[in-house]
Amino acid sequence: MNSLIILIDNIIYLYSIVLVINIVLSWLTTFDIINISNRFVYAVLEASYKLTDPLLNPIRRVMPNIGGLDFSPVILFLLLGFLRNLLREYGLGLL
Repeated sequence: MNSLIILIDNIIYLYSIVLVINIVLSWLTTFDIINISNRFVYAVLEASYKLTDPLLNPIRRVMPNIGGLDFSPVILFLLLGFLRNLLREYGLGLL
């Protein structure tokens, strides 16, 4: 049982890293720092969008943009951290 909880915790951690990559890449493309016509950049950006949009879209529907800024990744990041803490408290005890 502990191995399964550790695996789920690691998957949530890796998803958090993908979310941070998605945030950074979206800022870099918004300010034209990186060129999305580059195939590698486009592939990484597309993969990060496909991985993060299924969880971000429901949050975006509920929470409107505030001043033109999208705070849904911040909310998702907080929810992922909360879920990891719950796993650690109730799943593993003292880990």
